[in-house]
Amino acid sequence: MERRFARFRRGPLNDYPGASEVPDNGMCFSVFLVLEPPDRDGAVLMGRVDPAAPWWEIGAIPTAMVGAIGDRWMLPSSQLLLFESPAEACRRILKEQLDSGPVPLTGPLVFSDPSVRPGSPGRDPHWDFHFVYRGRWSASTPPRAPAWRHLEFVEVARTTRAEIARGQGDVLELIGLLPKEGPGRRARTADGRTTGKRRT
Repeated sequence: MERRFARFRRGPLNDYPGASEVPDNGMCFSVFLVLEPPDRDGAVLMGRVDPAAPWWEIGAIPTAMVGAIGDRWMLPSSQLLLFESPAEACRRILKEQLDSGPVPLTGPLVFSDPSVRPGSPGRDPHWDFHFVYRGRWSASTPPRAPAWRHLEFVEVARTTRAEIARGQGDVLELIGLLPKEGPGRRARTADGRTTGKRRT
């Protein structure tokens, strides 16, 4: 099989050896903030979204998907804007989602996560790149911000994956924080890909 590199072009590829088209089922580059209180290990800042907030603008979540999130917990997070760096996205998320100035962060931890979506006709899986930043929130009380109905420091080990939106239980597991029912990474196929549902 011809080796395909993560080197993408639109249009004919004949003059660009190793280049590929964008994967059939697309690819996403997303930043997640894992903010922990100063005095509680295993708890992270998560919120219940306010469906009236402009989540398409601040988090790349279409209006219909905001409704599907319902009362489930979500990390402060967003897909990157086109040509935005992960560090710039961190600053934007802090400002637009948490009404906060800079917070000391470590990272990013970067994860490549291809997953086959049931019913997708393309030959390629969907390909996610997760840029995960961690930091300590300065206070033992969570912030308040209008993008959320409620923000809380959530004990991950006491929270099921079903209570966490958009597959973010998987993101937390990648950094060693296991939701209540333990390991649950999507099953690997024979070629090393993962299988799973579309994230909502």
